[in-house]
Amino acid sequence: MQRPVRTVLVINSGSSSMKFSLVQPDAGVEVADGIVERIGERESRAEVQFDGREVERRAPVGDHDAALRLAFELLDEAGGKLDDLGIVAVGHRLVHGGRDLYRPTIIDDAVVAKARELAPLAPLHNPPAVLGVEVARKMLPDLPHIAVFDTAFFHDLPAAAATYAIDRDLAEQWRIRRYGFHGTSHQYISEQAAEFLDRPLDQLNQIVLHLGNGASASAIAGGRPVDTSMGLTPMEGLVMGTRSGDIDPGIVFYLARTAKLPVEEIESMLNRRSGVYGLGGDNDFRELHRMIAAGAEPEASQAQLAYDVYIHRLRKYIGAYLAVLGDTHVITFTAGVGENDAKVRRDALTGLAPLGVELDEHLNESPSRGARVISAENSPTTVLVIPTDEELAIARACVAVLARD
Repeated sequence: MQRPVRTVLVINSGSSSMKFSLVQPDAGVEVADGIVERIGERESRAEVQFDGREVERRAPVGDHDAALRLAFELLDEAGGKLDDLGIVAVGHRLVHGGRDLYRPTIIDDAVVAKARELAPLAPLHNPPAVLGVEVARKMLPDLPHIAVFDTAFFHDLPAAAATYAIDRDLAEQWRIRRYGFHGTSHQYISEQAAEFLDRPLDQLNQIVLHLGNGASASAIAGGRPVDTSMGLTPMEGLVMGTRSGDIDPGIVFYLARTAKLPVEEIESMLNRRSGVYGLGGDNDFRELHRMIAAGAEPEASQAQLAYDVYIHRLRKYIGAYLAVLGDTHVITFTAGVGENDAKVRRDALTGLAPLGVELDEHLNESPSRGARVISAENSPTTVLVIPTDEELAIARACVAVLARD
């Protein structure tokens, strides 16, 4: 007998936005998606796509409760009635699970309280995600709600990679360690790379480069992560859209003592006004390239410096992970910048042929949007571009939880 179609509603809630997808994990397809953005502002925007039809509305949306109601209203208007879509669970992306929450978990009041308690470790991400959970649980009380944590994949990092060289007792008391983020994407991409190459996952050493507005790198040996660039919070590591990535921690003390900046202002600056935006004035790489090509000063020089710093840091991490892994079989680019910016991929890997990494310029410039090889035929390390699909990964995690429980 044929199994009924199962659909998972995946919700990703931000401070002023709410995204959702309706995913059928068995078939690996997304049947609907939508976003409500600028929540709480004078004019909000909502857009829903279902079965080839797109519905959009611009009107004030006061809070996340109203946002989710509007999303369902527009879905219905587009022809997608929730009761007819075979929804078996609601999956929620939660960024930080701390030490205790690392498996996909059915959400109850205790899980909500724990996620809220972890807010200081991910102040930009956990509070709005918890808000989204509360709204959805109230609106859809008869469905299981399942949390999938960004930190889960990196929970069992080797101690040498997870441990910071600070006072041991203090670190233990305040749960300070490398947690890593974008884990859902890194795990999904590493598994997709093995499937694409038709090779066993446990026989591949991989570097995954998740390059979006948030950016992270991971070293994965035989399917298990052995290092990752993000740390206690999502601020560490690569230069990102608005986040600084690695800095000398002394900068924080210097700004507090000498510039008399409050810690909260420094934190906001490092999260929201740094990275390529802080250096180049824009966090959209298309605009960055446009400013460089236009040559108008000082914008062009600022944009060029932002790009150069971004690439320099990225190359440092690639080189470090080549050393960590020793024999590296695959490097994969994913997420918005990684999938779409051929220049970033080229500049990140130029000159690495002596280390076994050689790009094919023609393949790299291909406009294809699917999974593909972009390395030279004789490159010892295969270089791939694979589109990430965190929503599908979350949906699959949800049905696995249902099967387990």
